[in-house]
Amino acid sequence: MLPRNLYHRIPIRSIMSNASGPIAETIKEKLTAAFTPVHLEVRNESHMHKVPKGSETHFKVIVVSTKFNDARTPIAKHRLVNEVLKEEVAGPVHALSIVAMTPEKWQEKLEKGDIIGASPSCRGGDGSLPRSN
Repeated sequence: MLPRNLYHRIPIRSIMSNASGPIAETIKEKLTAAFTPVHLEVRNESHMHKVPKGSETHFKVIVVSTKFNDARTPIAKHRLVNEVLKEEVAGPVHALSIVAMTPEKWQEKLEKGDIIGASPSCRGGDGSLPRSN
């Protein structure tokens, strides 16, 4: 349960997306239905990788929900998200970066001015870079 004075500082519902394709929409719908998030971002980061323009293969999701209160570790939170998106991860989604946190942790992050930036750019994981010995 959130302290009474914290309720007014957390956005009631903030859903953002830089992606508007069908896979991004499915991800947004599934996460919204499963977690009723107070904050949700679905970022298509495919453009940072060696994929055709308009691809929906690499995503970062930021999910803030009270449903994570009982998941004590980051891996437990990630497992909950992966379970909801198992069809997408098994199919069209090649990479999924997950930031999953409780509203309290999210508020702490906001108060510190922390931002969640983009994932690192692709470094040639497709085998195009020479191997280092």
